Amino acid sequence: MKIDRLIGILSILLQRDKITSQELAEKFEVSRRTILRDIESLNVAGIPIVSEQGQGGGISIMDGYKIDRTLLSSGDMQAILSGLRSLDSVSGTNRYRQLMEKLSADDMTSVNVDNHIIIDLSSWDKSAIAGKIELIKQAIEQRNLITFRYFSPGGESERRIEPYHLIFQWSAWYVWGYCTERQDYRMFKLTRMTELAITDDRCEERAVPEYTSDKLRHTRGEIKATVKFDISVKWRIIDEFGADFLKYDDSGDLVMEFTWSDKHSFFSYILTFGDSAEIVAPQEYRQEFAELAKKIYSKYET
Repeated sequence: MKIDRLIGILSILLQRDKITSQELAEKFEVSRRTILRDIESLNVAGIPIVSEQGQGGGISIMDGYKIDRTLLSSGDMQAILSGLRSLDSVSGTNRYRQLMEKLSADDMTSVNVDNHIIIDLSSWDKSAIAGKIELIKQAIEQRNLITFRYFSPGGESERRIEPYHLIFQWSAWYVWGYCTERQDYRMFKLTRMTELAITDDRCEERAVPEYTSDKLRHTRGEIKATVKFDISVKWRIIDEFGADFLKYDDSGDLVMEFTWSDKHSFFSYILTFGDSAEIVAPQEYRQEFAELAKKIYSKYET
């Protein structure tokens, strides 16, 4: 639809200093003539768009212009501003504040009226995370590989990946991309990364699969187990996995089928439930977990 395309063009022009009509035509899969008509429609609507011809030319919004808030409803504006505030909570720059100023009235009063929704995406170590997010964003935009040292239950390793997505999930930030060592797509937690750097190497031209999130699946090649939980921790299962995953046995206990990345992190998770969780299957995991519990107990024997 034309209105969707006009909003899309306006969004791109707000984020980029300049873009050619041909680039816009290719992005929206229409003719260059259609894009030029769209630009004229935006001008008629009162949005001053300038066009420069020749080498280095292109289409841009006139410097210093701010969008009239009356183009958006109050609800639309507050939703946009809440999202921008959440991004600013992890950004090491003030670019989102500047975008808020472009979208708001001159005095910024309306921006601060509705503050009852606060979305803080930052971690406890905000300064370290912000720098990593900005560097990874740059690598994604430039299509360059990144390298880093990674710390996991299996030990330390040097990783080299083609980054494709920054993801805020499970209360933490991750980067998802193609790992050249494993020759597969993997997700890495930013807080476990050190010595992060952008390389000069470019990402391969490959068909990147769509990223999907499975609440009970962490990475490929994991272990599987069945765990029984006491009804007293029902609130936590709902909180972490959702009510749709609840299943009960004949005794009324909760039973969950887990797929996990490795036994070490799986056992660590089950330990957080104390005596309110019991590994039901497979039998070898029951035995290994029992041995782990004995070792822990032995440290506290007097």
